[in-house]
Amino acid sequence: MVKFHTNLFEILKPIWENLSNYDWVLVDLDFMSDDVLPINFDNDFFILDHDKFEHIYQSSTQIIWGIISAIPTNTTLDHSFISNLSSENQKVWESDQFLIQESFLEIIAFDSSYTIIKFKDENLSNTFQHYFQEQALDLQEFNKKYST
Repeated sequence: MVKFHTNLFEILKPIWENLSNYDWVLVDLDFMSDDVLPINFDNDFFILDHDKFEHIYQSSTQIIWGIISAIPTNTTLDHSFISNLSSENQKVWESDQFLIQESFLEIIAFDSSYTIIKFKDENLSNTFQHYFQEQALDLQEFNKKYST
């Protein structure tokens, strides 16, 4: 059981060792933390290398809103496009839709209530689902059950 929604240490724990070769894009953030972090509220987005992101991963930071994306290291991104992304975009609720096309993994924090995690790697997805078992709901099934 995770302590709170979008606790990166808890949700990435079963797959963390497979994510060392990625940079991380963080956009549309609202968060709570007692730690000094390489993110703040002064910028629209952040692109962090693995070491800087690991600092957030190791902290007890609650991501309330935001998009967190693992992308291949040294990927060139359109900063104008990235800075306008929103976790309230309807695409976050669609299974195979990634807000950042270069994403290998995408985490969307939605109002401290939901954490949506999308994978492009089926093995990673299976490892995640096996670890969390019934806590990991398929997004399509969730939508069928809860959408009105």
